[in-house]
Parts: sequence; C-alpha cells; structure tokens
Amino acid sequence: MQALIAGGGGLPAAIVAAMETRPFICAFEATEPEGLTPDLTFRVETLGTLLAELKGQGVKELCMAGAVTRPQIDPLAIDTATLPLVPVIMEAMAQGDDGTLRTAIRIFEGQGFTVLGAHEIAPHLLMAPGCPTLRQPGEAEERDAARGADVVAAMSAVDIGQACAVRGGLVVAVETVFGTDWMLASLVNQLDVLQTEGGILYKAPKTGQERRADLPTIGPETIRAAADAGLAGVVIEAEGVLVLDREAVIADCDRLELFLWSRAP
Repeated sequence: MQALIAGGGGLPAAIVAAMETRPFICAFEATEPEGLTPDLTFRVETLGTLLAELKGQGVKELCMAGAVTRPQIDPLAIDTATLPLVPVIMEAMAQGDDGTLRTAIRIFEGQGFTVLGAHEIAPHLLMAPGCPTLRQPGEAEERDAARGADVVAAMSAVDIGQACAVRGGLVVAVETVFGTDWMLASLVNQLDVLQTEGGILYKAPKTGQERRADLPTIGPETIRAAADAGLAGVVIEAEGVLVLDREAVIADCDRLELFLWSRAP
C-alpha cells in the first residue's frame, strides 16, 4: 500500500490522479491539500504516532508532496511515540528546507518505508526542453535566464530557495522561506520604484537537491503572478520543475503574452 504525506496546494491531487489506486492520505494539520479529503491529519509533534499508523495500515511506500509552512513546535503537544525522535526533529528544524526534508526522508526510511519522489509517480509533470508558448525569449531574456541559473546555484550552497527574478541582468528578488508567490507579490510593489517591466522568473532545483521531496512547482497561479509583477516570462529548468495543469499554464502565458521556457541545465 502507498501513502501520501500531503501539504497544501494542487500538487497532492495531481499525484493521487497519477496513482493506480488511492493512497492513504495524511495531511499536516491546518495545511490540507486542495481537492483531497485526508484519511488522517497530524502534527510534527505526533510524528511517532503517524509512523505507527502507517505501519498499521500496511503502507510500504510513501510520497511527500505539497507546500508546508515550517511549524512552531509545541513541547506540550509532543506525544509519547514521538519523544525518541525529538533530537532528530529539532536538528532538522534548524536546517534549511532541503536539509529538513533529507532528515524527514531518513526518518521514514529508518522505519522501513520506501520514499518515492513526486516525479517518479507522475513523470508527465516534468517538461522536456523547449518553449511551447507563442512568445519566445529574446537575447536579453536568455542572458537573464543564465544569470538566474547562476543565482539559484549560489543560493543552493546556503539552502535558501529555488527561484529568483532577474531583470536586465539585475537580480530584483530571490525566494526565501516565504515562497515564490510572496516573492512575486513583492515585485508588484516595486514596479513604480524600478520604473520598468520585463525580465524573468527563474525556477530550478537546488544544486545537489534531494529530489524525492520539494521539487519546485509552477502552475497557472505562477503565470498570473509573474504577469502581475511585470515580468516577460517564466524560465524553468528542464526535467527539474513540476508543471501543474500544463495546458492552462501555456494558455495563460499566451493570453498574458508571457513565454514559458523549459531551459536545459
């Protein structure tokens, strides 16, 4: 049996749609996935109990997918089954996102579960190299994309984020713990200051990232947010970024006169 550890957003539902049979769906408390009814909700403080429940359900394989906000740990909410895991959990919470997820995978594997990546269950969500939109990147956007790739690679060394915005060779925003949507919204407020539009959103996995969790994802809302931020297009690393509702993404790009470029790394 398979289980899905689901965060927020539309990715968990896309993963379930790609599975042959419905998995046992576990959702973080107060972070329920779109379009899915969880079989169980849990907190980090009850992780030990979750592991026991998964074993009781006969789960052998699991996938972690969806957006999760880094929680505040309540020591009084830690249950007995989770107490032995507290040192590992606290060590993980002190790391960046990739470090935290590597630790989570290590915990699940240590309990005998096989951890699958979203891209292994739904490989159709990855894009091959190309630009399927009516608008195509020009030389300026190609230079901005190369700059964006360098920036995300540099950010990888300190495990910060997976995206940045570049305009005319200048890095105008980088993704932090608040996510891509917050970063793009911050650009909307800068349009009057910058007095120019154009540039690109660049999104890619971190260098050496554990790809079984937290692969970067875009969807129609990303395209609309990029348009609101005055950007000319969205560049993703080919075969490294999950694209939800691809037809709608391309249609929105064409409607808003943006390009979507799946760029070979």
